[in-house]
Amino acid sequence: MAYNEVLLDRMREVLADHEVREQKMFGGVSFMLRGNFCCGVNGDDMIVRVGPEWYEDALGQPHAREMDFTGRPMRGWVFVSDEGWATADTLERWVGRGVDFAMTLRAK
Repeated sequence: MAYNEVLLDRMREVLADHEVREQKMFGGVSFMLRGNFCCGVNGDDMIVRVGPEWYEDALGQPHAREMDFTGRPMRGWVFVSDEGWATADTLERWVGRGVDFAMTLRAK
């Protein structure tokens, strides 16, 4: 499956101040922070790991939906469609949510 290179490049810019590792995952590219998934790209969608505490809030945001990559929703993970990351502000906010959650996890 192809993934959105423009989104990937924009995410790289937002994450430039963090030590992230890129990894092929979910048919796209994922950003790993301290060994934990924080966000990534799948097709034209952004994937954001927001964690269980912020999951319902994230689903209430425009253009966000359950991540159901395997056919079963993954609680704590959301897909954000292209309308949801179109502006620099919205992109930074979503990436920030992923970074914030990954920083709560033990480094691997």
